[in-house]
Amino acid sequence: RRSEKFFWSVDAMRLGSVVWLTLAAGVGLASAVKPCQGDDLPSDAQLRIGVKKRIPDAECGRTAKPGDRLSMHYTGTLFSDCSKFDSSRDRDQPFDFTLGKGEVIQGWDQGLRGMCVGEHRKLTIPADLGYGDSGSGDKIPGGSTLVFEVELLEIKDGKKKRGKKKKKSPKKSAASEV
Repeated sequence: RRSEKFFWSVDAMRLGSVVWLTLAAGVGLASAVKPCQGDDLPSDAQLRIGVKKRIPDAECGRTAKPGDRLSMHYTGTLFSDCSKFDSSRDRDQPFDFTLGKGEVIQGWDQGLRGMCVGEHRKLTIPADLGYGDSGSGDKIPGGSTLVFEVELLEIKDGKKKRGKKKKKSPKKSAASEV
């Protein structure tokens, strides 16, 4: 009898899982837009940030914040068909910019905050946080959801530090030294 109850509870849990998945599918989880299948996310969808390589807190030291100058490697693809539109890796030349100053699309300004050097993230950026309805060039149509695989290579201070000017001491003439 005891083993019957155990098997019944396991079967009930499995059935419960199936019922939950069926209900979730009916609510719309199964109809969620998936990458590379011809569709984009709604333009007003939320930014999606996935951490692909995490740096332990003890090793991080410093995280990216607005005003920092960042050096990044990235590969950008379209969510709809997974076609690559740009990559700093292909050029073997990192991309440098100042975070939070509007030098990059909003999805980057928001999605790169808090990153550690060496961290890898995947940013899925809806059109409203990317290039909007206008798109960009021939490779990014209007309304496109963008996917960026990014790696933070270096954090530099964003503001140039200006040292205090030293007051020049009066020049000593050869006569005053004698």
